[in-house]
Amino acid sequence: MPPYALILDDHPLVARGVAEFLRSRLPHLEVAVAAQADELESLIEARGAPAIALVDFWLAEGASLGLIARIRTLCPATAVAVMSGDDDPAVIDQVRAAGAQGFIHKQEAPETFAQAIQALLGGLAWFTPGANAQRPARSRELPVTPAELGLSVRQGEILALVLQGLPNKRIAQQYALSESTVKEHMTAILQRLGARTRVEAITRLRGRILVLPQQQPPQAPQPPP
Repeated sequence: MPPYALILDDHPLVARGVAEFLRSRLPHLEVAVAAQADELESLIEARGAPAIALVDFWLAEGASLGLIARIRTLCPATAVAVMSGDDDPAVIDQVRAAGAQGFIHKQEAPETFAQAIQALLGGLAWFTPGANAQRPARSRELPVTPAELGLSVRQGEILALVLQGLPNKRIAQQYALSESTVKEHMTAILQRLGARTRVEAITRLRGRILVLPQQQPPQAPQPPP
């Protein structure tokens, strides 16, 4: 069977974005996507060992360290790389110890991501350079408010629904807005986040929880003087 890349990420938009990127840069390589570990193993059983496996570090059931070892056993010739938005240097150490040949930070530039894939397919190791190790470790669940992202309250509400996977039409219905108004807000949100697409915006916010300001309860009417 033709060589293929296998992506495991339980966030469909992120997985789709990575898959589309690989198809655009490596058209000779087929791409398969799995959302969970058993689906990944089924694909390997059906299609054979992939040329490269890209695995998200944090899955719904926890860290993917055990799965990395499993892939190495099933497919010893496959290049295994882990993707993560986690800045903790210990993550890279754990990934390396589990047997992965690479670690790619999800905030890397697309050009760097492409270089990493080419290196791994060429039999080389690729671990994010030491710049990330100089950053303080960031909690996986770091709370962030719309204001901290430079967004208005309404833009924060729309972003929260985007993170849930809702399309513009559903968001417009939720807040009784026109789709064109939602699109205008989305353009502003992407600009503030320094992202070009929804997938890129979601990737940039991995490891953070968007906290919306609580709505103030209506005040009781004051009795006349």
